Parts: sequence; C-alpha cells; structure tokens
Amino acid sequence: MESAKIKKIGIEEIDKLQKIGQQTFFETFAEVNSEENMKEYLKNNFSVENLSNQLTNPNSEFYFAIRGNETLGYLKLNFGEEQTELKDKNGLEIERIYVLKEFHGSKIGQLLYAKALEVAKKQDLNYLWLGVWEENYRALNFYKKNGFVEFDKHIFKLGNDEQTDLLMKLMLK
Repeated sequence: MESAKIKKIGIEEIDKLQKIGQQTFFETFAEVNSEENMKEYLKNNFSVENLSNQLTNPNSEFYFAIRGNETLGYLKLNFGEEQTELKDKNGLEIERIYVLKEFHGSKIGQLLYAKALEVAKKQDLNYLWLGVWEENYRALNFYKKNGFVEFDKHIFKLGNDEQTDLLMKLMLK
C-alpha cells in the first residue's frame, strides 16, 4: 500500500478541510457530548468564514495527511500571537491533530506530529505545546509517548459545557 504524505494546504482546499474537520471532531467527541453542543461547535468553528480566516492567517498553517486522493487526517499549527494561550514567539502550538477513525492505529497521527516537530526545529523554536481534553485518553497517551509533559490546564467551552484541557509541552532545547 502507498504510504501517506503530508501536504501543506491553502484556501483552495477549504471545502476538504471543512469536511474532514467536522467529521474527525464529530467522530472523536460526539459520544461524550450533547448533540446540541456538538452542532453548535461544528457550525461555528468549521464555518467557511472561520476556516477562511484561519487559512489566510500568516501565523497558522494547515497540513493534510493524504494517500492517493484520500485525505486521512490533518494538522493545524499556530505561531506567535495566533497561539490560543502562551503567544510566545519561541513556541509552536499544535492546535489540532485529527485522524479519521478508520485510520486510527495506522501511524497517521505520528506522521502529522513529525511534521509539527520538523516545522518547530526548522524555525529553531524552543518548544512545542498543546491543549488536550483531560478525558481524551487516546490523545493523552499519544502525547505522553512523544515526550510531552503537563504544565497547566485551562477551560475549553463546548457549547454550554465547560471542559478541562491539560496543557502539555515538549522542550526542544
């Protein structure tokens, strides 16, 4: 089988990004959240307007994991002031690594993570960081396996539900 490749994406692929963004978020969190909160989050966060602003922001980058014509997952990185928290020019935020459920366990997440690490090292940054829901054990295990350690937490609002995200960091220097 052909191996997956990582490809930086632009505004012309907004429809594909919207589709995989909504699908992967739904697959990951629908079972443990109310339908109303999920609908509201998907509508607001994956609207064409919102994604368009993110795709054209010079401090954010999106990458697809693709195999042939199939999109398997995606990565979103934030630099400098675009980061959701720290806003440190010496750090890089992994805002999203999502892989379609049917490709879980096939190393696609690791491939996307490797891209984030490559970008951070190329820019000579000091660390990578991210926030992950405290009950997303699959993701927590993935990041711990890759050397990330918890340093703080914050509240993530999904509709009217306040959830705790653990903030994790990986020092590169």
